Amino acid sequence: MLRSVLVLAACAGASAFTTSAVLPKAGLRKASSTAVKMQDNSAAVPFLPRPAALDGSMVGDVGFDPLGFTEKYDIKWLREAELKHGRVCM
Repeated sequence: MLRSVLVLAACAGASAFTTSAVLPKAGLRKASSTAVKMQDNSAAVPFLPRPAALDGSMVGDVGFDPLGFTEKYDIKWLREAELKHGRVCM
C-alpha cells in the first residue's frame, strides 16, 4: 500500500514539469490593430506611467521609480549613488 502511494506521488510530482497540450501556442494569437495605447506604462509597475528619464538606455532599466526620484535628481547621479552604497554594504 505504501509503495503504491509513493509511486503515485512520484508520478504526480514528475507530471508537474511536463508541458500541457491544452495551452495555446504564443504564435497563434493574433494581434489586435484596433487597440489604442493611452500611455506608456512601466514594465516593473504596470499601473504607473513610465518615468521620462527611464527610457531603457541603461542596463536593467525597466521603469521602476514609484517614488519619482528621477524627476528630482539626475539618473546618472542616482546610479552612481546606488553602486557606491551597494559596494559599502558588501
